[in-house]
Amino acid sequence: MNIDILHTVVNDQLERVLTRDEGITRDIDYAKVRRTKQITVITGVRRSGKSTLMLQLARQHKQFYYLNFDDDRLLQFTVEDFGNLMQVFRSMFESEVIALDEIQNVPSWERFVRRIHDEGFKVYLTGSNAKLLSSELATHLTGRYIRIELYPFSLMEVFRFRNIDPTVQSTTAKAKIRKTFLDYLEQGGFPEYLKYQDQEFLKRVYDDIIYKDLIVRYGIRNISGFKKLSQYLFTNVTGEISYNGLKEILGFSSVTSVREYISYLSEAYLLFEVYKYDASLKRQYISNKKGYIIDNGLRNIVAFRFSPDTGKLLENLVFLNLKKRYEEVFFYKTRQNLEVDFYIPAKKLLFQVSHDITNEKTKQREIRSLFAAMQELKVKVSFLFTSGEETVIKDPAGTIHVVPAWKSE
Repeated sequence: MNIDILHTVVNDQLERVLTRDEGITRDIDYAKVRRTKQITVITGVRRSGKSTLMLQLARQHKQFYYLNFDDDRLLQFTVEDFGNLMQVFRSMFESEVIALDEIQNVPSWERFVRRIHDEGFKVYLTGSNAKLLSSELATHLTGRYIRIELYPFSLMEVFRFRNIDPTVQSTTAKAKIRKTFLDYLEQGGFPEYLKYQDQEFLKRVYDDIIYKDLIVRYGIRNISGFKKLSQYLFTNVTGEISYNGLKEILGFSSVTSVREYISYLSEAYLLFEVYKYDASLKRQYISNKKGYIIDNGLRNIVAFRFSPDTGKLLENLVFLNLKKRYEEVFFYKTRQNLEVDFYIPAKKLLFQVSHDITNEKTKQREIRSLFAAMQELKVKVSFLFTSGEETVIKDPAGTIHVVPAWKSE
């Protein structure tokens, strides 16, 4: 790549990022990240704030080098060009901090990153593809990195963004908190969308992921089928996923195609598959999964909606909160085929989600499922998240805490 063009790109990008809004503080340990000598890898869905977080971290140092590879002028950049890049960086000023955005766009990037890390540079990276980054990190950077998975704003981060203190208990404050929660339930947490309320932004994010990150990268030929599958999964969020069932419904020629396409959506952080908990790993793998989506606002832009489906949105929101905190999240079915939405084996915690338990029949169904699961799994404490109710239900089997969903964080 021509070094003069590279020099122009580097200077243009650095000028822009130095004048950008610094954004809100995210829910990570900034001091810990700065102290570590390891490479910091920030992964997550497009436009979730990865670049902003990386710049926040880089700005903690006196000066830093920066390059974003998601730039059309860098389409011809290859691993051989990293030498020229270092020349450009060093011609500008002296720094031992390098921040590289969307690094997965450069094949074999990990060898360069390992070298500069071993030379003593503090390295920050971002990337939007879970599989590519995972395989490269595991192969060449084992023991040299820490990883931050960044999601769109959590509710607490939205409160911070809106300058709302959720601990204030006045009537006016409570009303504002509830309205913000209900807006968040529908709109999700993509920072730029919350700032400008532009639905076209969410459509562009989705299209960029589907076309640039997936269809082009993986050479998907059945574009129509892939898009239909994605839209179906977005529409039926929280529903069970049967690969064979999806093959029949959407007219795919093989289950293999369905499985591959779902894996691509997962790698781009659009979709999460949740397994049914079972003592047998084989049964876990062959059982139907449940599908959850990275953001409610993005989901609502893509999905066919025939009703407000608040219950699905609430369950998806609780899942995202649990996924941020726990490495493994399952759903559970009792011997009587009663379902509990989430089970965390490592902590022996059960979570059920119900939008409205003012209906006594609905309330008893949810409680019965929880107590049955608690007995089978020998769990003493469980949680039932709702839109607003709060109480405690005790039984010889254990205790159920009924909690407003916004407190699930």
